[in-house]
Amino acid sequence: MADLTKILVAEDEPDIRELIKLTLQFNGFEVVSASDGAEAVELASNDHFDLILLDVRMPRLTGYEACRRLKLMESTKNVPIVFLSAKGQDTEVDEGISAGADRYILKPFAPGALANELKQILAAKGS
Repeated sequence: MADLTKILVAEDEPDIRELIKLTLQFNGFEVVSASDGAEAVELASNDHFDLILLDVRMPRLTGYEACRRLKLMESTKNVPIVFLSAKGQDTEVDEGISAGADRYILKPFAPGALANELKQILAAKGS
């Protein structure tokens, strides 16, 4: 059996984090979750992930700052990073993309659509 695609999810809201985790697991992904950006950077530096999903507004380290740090690390600089946020203004999206994200998905999201979008990103990256 092939290894499952491993996704790191950083989201500070426990209910949303659990919804994302269950959605992705249901769609065949292995999921590791973090409660903030700092924990996400720490987890990513000690493990391999095929994709990293970040909320924007989180304690200790925002999604933007976590993304910038991940893009500077040798082990994670080529891992696709996707923002999932309720903040949809153009300036927010632009900041996410300029921080190094591959995609910016808005909340609320349809669970199936989220999983399909991540599959497309992974396919484009050859994962």
